[in-house]
Amino acid sequence: MKRIGINMNYTKTILPLMLFMAYYCEVKGQDIHFSQYNQTPLIINPALTGMFNGNQRVLINYKDQWRSVTTPYTTYALSFDMAILKKKWEKGNLGIGVFAFSDKAGDLGFRTTQLNISLSAIINLNEKNKLSAGLQGGMAQRSVDYAKIKTDNQYVNGTYDPTFASGEASNFTSTSFGDFTAGMVWGYTNTEKNHYTKLGAAIYHFNKPEQDLYQLVQDRLYSRVAIHGSASVALKSKNWAIVPSFVYLVQGPTAELYLGSLIRYKLKEGSKYTKLKKETAISIGCFYRAGDAIIPTVLFEIASFAVGFSYDVNTSGLKAASSGNGGFEISLRFVNPNPFKNDKYIYRSLY
Repeated sequence: MKRIGINMNYTKTILPLMLFMAYYCEVKGQDIHFSQYNQTPLIINPALTGMFNGNQRVLINYKDQWRSVTTPYTTYALSFDMAILKKKWEKGNLGIGVFAFSDKAGDLGFRTTQLNISLSAIINLNEKNKLSAGLQGGMAQRSVDYAKIKTDNQYVNGTYDPTFASGEASNFTSTSFGDFTAGMVWGYTNTEKNHYTKLGAAIYHFNKPEQDLYQLVQDRLYSRVAIHGSASVALKSKNWAIVPSFVYLVQGPTAELYLGSLIRYKLKEGSKYTKLKKETAISIGCFYRAGDAIIPTVLFEIASFAVGFSYDVNTSGLKAASSGNGGFEISLRFVNPNPFKNDKYIYRSLY
């Protein structure tokens, strides 16, 4: 391992933690999820707001899943965050951001729409270490399309007849609720060795909001705990880096684990093979959602822009019906100013 210049302290810390969590994780959480979780920092932890290599950042995400099994689940997300007061505060800065998503699931069109505002305070502990604390708050709305409900009462001799009453009480209604999150992140940067690490934790829905779609039943949303980490470990040639990461989520009686790694190559300027400038990089890797999917992933970076593609290959008990097809996902990122222009630029996983 030393021949290729990997810092062994990172592998001794990150990898055992990933394996420990993989052993204990069996089922999935309740909230929306993106397989490219490192492209959705404001979903992972509000303390990541403004904690990136730049001043402004925009992220767009789209996921389409289970199309081969049923009515597809589709999720759209948009976020914007920025770092402020960098020049005025020697000891740190603030981060502000906004995040919105819309998720539609299943035959009944179960829809969740949410808008959140994030605020973080980032403190420079010393030359290499940072600590960030963040808060996030917003409003969410959930609804179902009652007209799409089909029951046994509407089937006559095996044929569905929508003119027959469903026989179910029409007490379903849309619901709105306030939602609040808090989190902390520690970041370490070693520009001399081209190493970068983040570890953090957050608690979502700590107010346990009511989300009563059925008027006769009261239901509160479980709080969700997120534990996450990422690193960028430069190899002997600084154009190459290994970028491992994980996210572990616990929500009520359920849990979910993602872990994996990208291998990133920064292309050299004037390459006789590609003719591309140095401000281009490609990352290829694979992630695993425990008990559910293997996720091959590729990320292209060109100056301030990056686009990522991934596909969930289903490995759960549902694969008999899905034929291994899970879902396609795409992400688009813009960071200002161009991070490649920074002489001390280190690839930093976005969460």
